[in-house]
Amino acid sequence: VQLQASGGGLVQAGGSLRLSCAASGRTFSRHRMGWFRQAPGKEREFVGSISDSGSTYYINSVKGRFTISRDNAKNTSYLQMNSLKPEDTAVYYCASGRLQYNYWGRGTQVTVSS
Repeated sequence: VQLQASGGGLVQAGGSLRLSCAASGRTFSRHRMGWFRQAPGKEREFVGSISDSGSTYYINSVKGRFTISRDNAKNTSYLQMNSLKPEDTAVYYCASGRLQYNYWGRGTQVTVSS
């Protein structure tokens, strides 16, 4: 499985971005998809996930602002980010796997200006 994240960019605080994670391979529908981020000088942080059945989980700091979805027909997961804050600035990564995140994509930079 290969993953490719895209959709990052520069946005003002309060704005929105939608990240996409396109996956290759036929097992995408059976994988949990996770989104992570790493801010400058900080460790990588788990943001949220979506199970193969569509159940989602988010960390508290993004709950109500971020939404993870998936389209198995397109082998793609999405991270919709609304009401962005400067502290959301980071490189965002997607990852997938059945029991653990074995597959990782290259990150996409999200910069939120104040």
